[in-house]
Amino acid sequence: MRSYNLFRLKSVDGLCCAVPEACAVPAFLGGGRWTFGGKLDRDGGAPLDFDDRAADTAIRFNGFYLFQTVDRRFTCA
Repeated sequence: MRSYNLFRLKSVDGLCCAVPEACAVPAFLGGGRWTFGGKLDRDGGAPLDFDDRAADTAIRFNGFYLFQTVDRRFTCA
């Protein structure tokens, strides 16, 4: 798994956006609606709902991967 920066939407519990560390952060993540949620890497443990294959495909087309998680370690407070 590659390394990602993880962002969480404040208004929707569990909605996350993973952006590869080597890529620019999309503009929609600015403006205060999203919060930085940390880094995901091989050692850090991804959310249970994180799908590596889906992430690779989404990043190839969009540059980011949106997913919903019920893993409490990664939900918005």
